[in-house]
Amino acid sequence: MMCRNPSSISPRLLWIGLSLCFCFSAACNRGRSGGAADHMKRYSLKGTVISVDKNAGTANLSNEPIPGFMEAMVMPYSVKPASTLDQLRPGDSIIADVVVGPNQYWLENVKVTGHAQLPASEKPTASLHTPQPGEQVPDFQLINQNAQQISLRQYRGETLLLTLVYTRCPFPDFCPRVSHEFAAIDKEVLADPARYGKTHLLSVSFDPAHDTPKVLRAYGFSCAGSKDPALFRHWEFAAIPKAELPKFANYFALTLENDDGLITHSLSTTVISPDGKIYRWYHGADWQATDLLQDLAASHAAS
Repeated sequence: MMCRNPSSISPRLLWIGLSLCFCFSAACNRGRSGGAADHMKRYSLKGTVISVDKNAGTANLSNEPIPGFMEAMVMPYSVKPASTLDQLRPGDSIIADVVVGPNQYWLENVKVTGHAQLPASEKPTASLHTPQPGEQVPDFQLINQNAQQISLRQYRGETLLLTLVYTRCPFPDFCPRVSHEFAAIDKEVLADPARYGKTHLLSVSFDPAHDTPKVLRAYGFSCAGSKDPALFRHWEFAAIPKAELPKFANYFALTLENDDGLITHSLSTTVISPDGKIYRWYHGADWQATDLLQDLAASHAAS
């Protein structure tokens, strides 16, 4: 997914808006009882479609202020049902319901109210490469949390779980969620010596200007809930150099745009088999730690 912020909204305002909306939702739910529906809030949204990512089931929108929820801003929304995305085009004006719960939000009842064409400069110019099972992964060079140069080839002989993040990501169901799931995988594999030596986790930042080795090291400790340097023997954090970022992003079907430090992006997670080939690729957040653990078992059995 890609977007351009047409206003003067700052990353700090986005942080504040998201924090307030989720805190407000949580506060309203305390002390109430009942089913899951009792913990959901609904708001009316008006906005413009910036881009659509059907693989991830999301749309980037420039929304008008939503009273009681957030200011005007550009951000990605999951859309339910996902088939609704077939009706949306960049430049469309829409109305919808924003459904908000603890640490999650999505759009329902999306209706197109007008059509407009975006300038040619904002239209997609090329299709991204889509990783396919059995495809050999290029030997990308990265810089890890210890300021050491590493390459994907050095993990041959292990099943490599690779996901793409950036440490300042404010969307709770994006990078924070992915890192939480990787932490669960790391903990599970650590408890199984037979799998531990056959597995490696790698979180790669696409924000090399900010995510220096020092920042990545602190982020890794935070994700793992530990300050034991032994963490990085099994789960590394690295950044792709700026010069290599376009090629790297295209290979792993990552769409992103940097607007004053706020990077609007898609999600990409890949299981790479011990022979350096794609075993499985996940686009979006439609996976859990248990899914990747199953992939690990199957990949080990096949190698």
